[in-house]
Amino acid sequence: MCNAPDCNHPPERLRYRGRNWNGPFRKTPGRLFGMGFIRLYQLTLSGFIGNSCRHLPTCSEYGYEAVARHGLWRGGFMALFRFARCGPGGTHGFDPVPEALEPRLAWWAPWRLWRVSKAERGC
Repeated sequence: MCNAPDCNHPPERLRYRGRNWNGPFRKTPGRLFGMGFIRLYQLTLSGFIGNSCRHLPTCSEYGYEAVARHGLWRGGFMALFRFARCGPGGTHGFDPVPEALEPRLAWWAPWRLWRVSKAERGC
């Protein structure tokens, strides 16, 4: 960290940012449970079975953000489907979590979340 008077680093660049999404979200019990479960995986098992994700952000980071933004039900299904797409013969590349979901992606039809990807969002 630079404390010299001639240091021109913006203060937001000097703050620590974790690897998980830290934006605003509603702190409901389901979201906190899902995010805690994913964080537990990251701290314990990820070092042994991880390091093979073909996407950016990684599948666990994607799941953490999806649950935080869209809740345990939709975010959990988005994370599950992303994990399935990450396997052999699956997709790869930059695939962020959408900020908002389309109205056709109703909570009672989680199978429609399978194709929530960069190709469908027009990126």
